[in-house]
Amino acid sequence: MAIAEWRQQLVSGEVSARELTDQHLARIAAVEPSLNAYLEVTAERARADADRIDQARSAGDDLPPLAGVPLAIKDNLCTKGVPTTCASRMLAGFVPPYESTVTGRLWDAGAVLLGKTNLDEFAMGGSTETSAFGPTANPWNVDHVPGGSSGGSAAALAAGACMASLGSDTGGSIRQPASFCGVVGLKPTYGRISRYGLVAFASSLDQVGPFSSNVADTAALLQVMAGYDPRDSTSLKVPVPDYSADLEKPIKGLRVGLVRECFEQDGLSAEVKASVLAAAEQLQALGAELVDVSCPRFTDGIATYYVIAPSEASANLARYDGVKYGFRAEDADSLAAMTSRSRAEGFGSEVQRRILIGTYALSAGYVDAYYKKAQQVRTLIRRDFDAAYQTVDVLLTPTAPTTSFRNGAHADDPLAMYLADLLTIPANLAGLPAISVPCGFDSAGLPIGLQLIGNVLEESRLLQVAHQYEQSAQVMAASPQGALIPA
Repeated sequence: MAIAEWRQQLVSGEVSARELTDQHLARIAAVEPSLNAYLEVTAERARADADRIDQARSAGDDLPPLAGVPLAIKDNLCTKGVPTTCASRMLAGFVPPYESTVTGRLWDAGAVLLGKTNLDEFAMGGSTETSAFGPTANPWNVDHVPGGSSGGSAAALAAGACMASLGSDTGGSIRQPASFCGVVGLKPTYGRISRYGLVAFASSLDQVGPFSSNVADTAALLQVMAGYDPRDSTSLKVPVPDYSADLEKPIKGLRVGLVRECFEQDGLSAEVKASVLAAAEQLQALGAELVDVSCPRFTDGIATYYVIAPSEASANLARYDGVKYGFRAEDADSLAAMTSRSRAEGFGSEVQRRILIGTYALSAGYVDAYYKKAQQVRTLIRRDFDAAYQTVDVLLTPTAPTTSFRNGAHADDPLAMYLADLLTIPANLAGLPAISVPCGFDSAGLPIGLQLIGNVLEESRLLQVAHQYEQSAQVMAASPQGALIPA
């Protein structure tokens, strides 16, 4: 059910917010043994939230825009009074004393909190297999991963265990799981949505964004989430447009750039390439003009990212020392030993790997050769995008080189896992908005995602193109089998 359809049913009294909430809680109970998408289910709070909406409707009060919409929140966004663990032993049992800006705006808009979702530990991973609380499965095939790091949020939505969800995207962690799970995932312009209350991984790259089952819902969620926040020094003080206003406008005459380097990758699946090019032809049939575009440094993004992101992680995660909060090792004979053991026992192997890489890149004698050089390449990547937008309105690429891979397929090969974000990382480095929309299925029935990348603050145009494609292609209506966990 789309948010607009739900609102009509709520206003008419056809379905109550409590009934919708109970339906989703029942769905969570049915699928969780197979999925492990949720780390915390807040059933009591969800029912209380829904009851307040029903009481407001009965009293004839004006209902807020997301009244009664059941949401799942990635467990690296602080929720006051509700555990926020980042799927790490380091924060197991931590209950924030404050609310993140973005979730606070959602509750003010009437949304209902169903629970907190699983993720790769501290958002470091591409499969939701590095979680300290066990991996999440893909609803389309439970032997496959849902992507990551926001895999729990994507899987919960794909399985019908929420109406929409939130994730965070540092190098593709919303768009890649959206592609793997057959849902819509948006990473906004850096600074468009406040990061206050988002547990930091790489501060110059992290962004909060929504997952939804359709582009119109994405626009509705972004409308509530976006806007300036004085508590976030990177928040942009710019007007928030009506993101739903242009969804129905034709895209005739818009220029869509196909990034040449993305379609020439050795690791790009033939099925993914064919499906994405067919989607481009669909846009052309709607009146868009396809333009061949070169971004020469696009594929340098992954090497650049894996210097910058671990460096920022090394600095951000230094606060977890076992002193004030978080996991503390017992029976240490000194402060130094306690800190060392707390970090060794509290962090998983992937987090430790990235901290070590980042610490090395920032160390004396190497910071110029690695970190500063990576920042220079980052600037060149951004200049490639700036040049491309001189001739096109949006850019088009596959979201991921392949469809969802099997559980454990890359367990012993971190580099192969990193390459799954090859096509999503450049948008983060440049701070650009990007969206993944389902565009087909492979021969095994697993979803394929199409990525559209817009210029700075041009989410409205991005949503317009994505919506027009979605309405024309009707990809999910032609699903070969649907999610394998029955409704």
